[in-house]
Amino acid sequence: MELQSFNQSYQHLINEYQLVESQLKFTGHPRECLKLASNSRTPILAIVEGKLVTYFDLHQQEGVAPYSDNCNAILVRAFSTEVNEQGKGYAKQALQLLPAYVQKNFPHINEIVLAVNVANTAAQNLYKKCGFKDYGVRRQGPKGELIVMSFLF
Repeated sequence: MELQSFNQSYQHLINEYQLVESQLKFTGHPRECLKLASNSRTPILAIVEGKLVTYFDLHQQEGVAPYSDNCNAILVRAFSTEVNEQGKGYAKQALQLLPAYVQKNFPHINEIVLAVNVANTAAQNLYKKCGFKDYGVRRQGPKGELIVMSFLF
């Protein structure tokens, strides 16, 4: 697996990426996320053998502000695994590669933050296995209460 920032040559992979309603209850589709890409919001693709298996955005500055006071933090948002690729360990692998990717591409960052819906216990467990910690911070999101988790360098 390799993590790549989005460029137009990957558009066909985004077009093929499928999520089902039960996933969309907790995350956004990459097609919608790409519309929000900016200098502070970077779409990241986890690619295995030419196929997009996991997608997420890395959001700095105003994106992380509701979840952390750390100006050197980056937020993982819209994390998902393509419906036909679930259960193969790709989400875990992407999360395990993430700290090194962030340190290489965003050297000023010393914390990775994410917010997970309290009802999404499977994702909470995955994040904990990958080194994210729950320090008791909660926020209200558009899809319910969120648990804010952090990975510190």
